[in-house]
Amino acid sequence: MDAEDYAADAALFARMRSLWETVDPAPADLIDRMVAAVAVQDLSREYALLTLVDGVQLAAVRGEADTATLQFGDGETNVLVHVTATEGGGRRVDGWVDAPTLAIRLLQGDREWTAEPGEHGRFAFDDVTPGVSRIRLVVRGPGDEMHEFQTPQFEV
Repeated sequence: MDAEDYAADAALFARMRSLWETVDPAPADLIDRMVAAVAVQDLSREYALLTLVDGVQLAAVRGEADTATLQFGDGETNVLVHVTATEGGGRRVDGWVDAPTLAIRLLQGDREWTAEPGEHGRFAFDDVTPGVSRIRLVVRGPGDEMHEFQTPQFEV
């Protein structure tokens, strides 16, 4: 391609761009929306979305006031966690993950509990100290690639 061809192509593209800007202009807030969409996508990679599962309020009516059910997801991996107070003042954390999992850890500051993934993605932690926690899992993705899934912090 020589300089004349390049100049002709550039002029044609400029006319096409002008036509489309007149006929179908980009929304004024397109750049802001795209920046926000990329920021949200990056956040969802770092932090899973935390959602309190409906029905937790009913537990107090049934006499199980010291329970909580939480759901975490990032679009590829979903984790359901049920926290129950034990008679000794500790917590039992039961969980289920919908992806093949190689390692499961519950972290509180410098303390760490590990669990083995069971059948159907089930795992459990016994005698967890009450406090702010997060769960980290090493999961196998659809293409057999390994990646870490980490929940946001939650109260145990």
